[in-house]
Amino acid sequence: MDLNDVTQPPPIPSGTPSEQERQWAMFAHLSILIGGILTSGWAGSIGCFIGPLVIWQMKKDEMPFVTDQAKEALNFSITIAAIMLILTILGVVTLFIGFIVILPLMVLIGLASLVFIIMASIKAKDGVAYRYPLTVRLIK
Repeated sequence: MDLNDVTQPPPIPSGTPSEQERQWAMFAHLSILIGGILTSGWAGSIGCFIGPLVIWQMKKDEMPFVTDQAKEALNFSITIAAIMLILTILGVVTLFIGFIVILPLMVLIGLASLVFIIMASIKAKDGVAYRYPLTVRLIK
C-alpha cells in the first residue's frame, strides 16, 4: 500500500446533492453515535461501524454523495475502534497500570470523536462533503 493512499482523501463527488442525499449522508455520520450508544454494553466499537456500512451498501448505486460520506464515516469509525482496541491492549499488557494514562486519553479521544461526528453531520446536512482528520481511509 502506498503511503499517499492513506493520507489523500478520495475525490469529493461533484454536483449539488439533493435534500434526500444530504439527509442520508447526515444519517451515515449520526449512525456512528447511535451504534455506539446501542451496543456499548456488549459490542463496544463494533456497533459504531454497522450503521455507516449499512447505509453505504443501501445507497451506493443511487446516491454518490451518500456513498462518499458513508465511506468517510465508516473509515472514521474503523480508525477510532482500532485506536481504542490498541489502547485497551496496551493497558492490559502493562498489567492495568497503564490505564492511569490510557483512560483519560480514551475519554479525550471519545470527546473529540463526538465533536467530529457532530461537525460532519452538520456539514453533510448542508451538502458539504466532510473529511475527518487523522483518519486512515481503508475503504475507498
